[in-house]
Amino acid sequence: MASIIIATVPIHGHVTPLLAVARHFADRGDRVRFLTGSRFAGKVGAAGAEHVPLPAEADFDDRLNWDEVLPGRTALKGTKALAHDIEHIFVRPGRSQHDAVMALHAAEPADVVLTDPAFAGGAFLLGHPLGARPPIVMCGVLPLTISSHDTAPYGMGLTPIPGPVGRLRNGVLAVLSNKVVLGQVQRLADQMFRDLHGRPIPFAVLDWPRHADAIVQFTVPEFEYPRSDAPSTLHFAGPISASGSQAPLPPWWEDLDGSRPVVHVTQGTAANHDYGQLIEPALEALADDDVLVAVSTGGRPVDTLPPLPANARAATFLPYDDLLPKTDVFLTNGGYGGVQYALRYGVPIVAAGTTEDKPEVIARVAWTGVGRRIKAESPSADEIRRAVRAVLGDHRYRDAARRMSGHMAATRGVNLLADIIDELIKKSQ
Repeated sequence: MASIIIATVPIHGHVTPLLAVARHFADRGDRVRFLTGSRFAGKVGAAGAEHVPLPAEADFDDRLNWDEVLPGRTALKGTKALAHDIEHIFVRPGRSQHDAVMALHAAEPADVVLTDPAFAGGAFLLGHPLGARPPIVMCGVLPLTISSHDTAPYGMGLTPIPGPVGRLRNGVLAVLSNKVVLGQVQRLADQMFRDLHGRPIPFAVLDWPRHADAIVQFTVPEFEYPRSDAPSTLHFAGPISASGSQAPLPPWWEDLDGSRPVVHVTQGTAANHDYGQLIEPALEALADDDVLVAVSTGGRPVDTLPPLPANARAATFLPYDDLLPKTDVFLTNGGYGGVQYALRYGVPIVAAGTTEDKPEVIARVAWTGVGRRIKAESPSADEIRRAVRAVLGDHRYRDAARRMSGHMAATRGVNLLADIIDELIKKSQ
């Protein structure tokens, strides 16, 4: 029996896939402690793991409106907004995250620690030599953050340019990102690392997964940019999700009878406080089209939605394993897990977004040809209408999404992750 610590930031899209991981290891008899936000205690327990709450300074409710909680955030766009979020939501809690993991390990030695990429405590854990800490496995629930000569810096949403021109662009942008965009973030991380370990941090804080004992990315190589300098510790497990079908069928389910294309619209479970970002303009955009629009509020009451046109239906949650086989276009604000889920079923995508990891997710949607991207946080009805019609009218998007589905069907998922973890434990004993 292995002793496993799973440690994640308290954000739904980060916790959910690792609940499936926790359940897998608990079911095989392993000891699983899950360090995350207090609001996830029930879900962690239901997965068969022991919930351990994050320290108060690292715990928060991801359902909050961050523009209200963090003053000044509203006025920031693009890489400035990304740098702000990395500093205040991810890096600043890193010391207390580190301390919590090390306290758990001291109380009961762990064989391995699994984290998500936004768990900055992972960067500070790496300051301890292997042996003083357990092996660390970074579980990729976001687009891959590691730097490369072959890609632009993370957060810019730029697709690769092959050859020397691309490498020159990437090098220039890397200097700009490290010195200017993320300069303050890096200085903060360096000071925190010095306070812990008495020396400067030896890597860019966003690049910490490269130095983990393993990276297991929850997608397929075909959805990620190729990196000729990727570490040998990088593995692709395919999409992993806790569940997509726990929601009941809504009373209007029989309307999904195949008589017209279905467009599913969602803003996820976190960024759903303002329907004007995507759902409201989508309802306006498609009101006169011969489609059925299926809306998920991500947990908010349906009566908080604006008035629905005749061709729209809504529910708080929808059972994805039943819905996606009936869906022709997945319209999303760019959540990584949702995009992976849709592609598992070969559903082409229209994605919009400019904050958090959204630029990176939607850039990959465009780069792989599985859908269209809209470079706006709150796209207009006309932008949405054009993009949805383009995807419905061009079989190449559906064909590309189905090819991606085929790649995903061939992956081993959590079983590959388990093999990697077991091998790391064996080597460290």
